[in-house]
Amino acid sequence: MDWTTIARTLHLIAIVHWIGGLAMVTLVILPGIMRMPQERKLETFLVIEGRFARQAKISVTAAGLTGFYMAHGLVAWERFLDPGYWWMHAMVLIWAIFTFMLFVAEPLFLHAKVTRMVERDPAATFALMLRAHRILLALATVTIGGAALGAHGMLF
Repeated sequence: MDWTTIARTLHLIAIVHWIGGLAMVTLVILPGIMRMPQERKLETFLVIEGRFARQAKISVTAAGLTGFYMAHGLVAWERFLDPGYWWMHAMVLIWAIFTFMLFVAEPLFLHAKVTRMVERDPAATFALMLRAHRILLALATVTIGGAALGAHGMLF
């Protein structure tokens, strides 16, 4: 049995779920919430975000474990020294950002901070959240494209 192929498959499934969910939140849910009456915005966002955050924690963890397994199993650590494999650095960076957000920032302080910000200025807060999600989605999309090209030999 080829465990690296299984790890790669699980890695891709985790990425599709995680970044696909990010795309759904960024392109559909947040813009929809921004059109709602002010009194419903925060409650709606927290219900949807809470449900997806639990799922994203699983996907982000699976992506990290399978990514580490592949780097170790393929003895690919030296690729981090080659600029042509920039997308590997980008994958680790995006994974680290989401791991921090989901496992540290959100439970320790971000949830309370966003709630206070929405109470003061809901329009500006949701605009900021949408902008942050758009940036993360753009970075993730470029990284996925770079990884797909790089995995098939197109190194830049």
